Amino acid sequence: MDKRIIAGLVGTLAFDIVGYLFTGTWWDIAALIGEKTGLGLIYGVFGHYSNGILLAVLYAGIAPSLWGPTWLRALLFATAETIALVWFFMFPLLGAGIAGTKMAAIIPVVSMVRHWAYAIPLWYFIHQFKNQKS
Repeated sequence: MDKRIIAGLVGTLAFDIVGYLFTGTWWDIAALIGEKTGLGLIYGVFGHYSNGILLAVLYAGIAPSLWGPTWLRALLFATAETIALVWFFMFPLLGAGIAGTKMAAIIPVVSMVRHWAYAIPLWYFIHQFKNQKS
């Protein structure tokens, strides 16, 4: 299996584990996707994990042009993606306000930590398996 797919799947799993530790709910994002689309949890899980794979593919493509050591590149990518796509796009689209602060003051912290957890497998699988085909 391609390292980018593995990175996306394992990163999304890490995201979900950290989310569970914070919220006590498994697949909260997948359930939200399924609910908002009206297509149910199975579609939500598929969409959530597909998004994780897509972000890993995007990261693998732009990582060489990011600044710093490889571990920092993964964290910078996850941070920028969280701020631009989650805080300023997804949360407001869901009616949760910028950074999700209408839901709770802790939401920006929780969402950032979850995405940093996603970044760890990105760094590991994308940068530690350089000899595998991309």
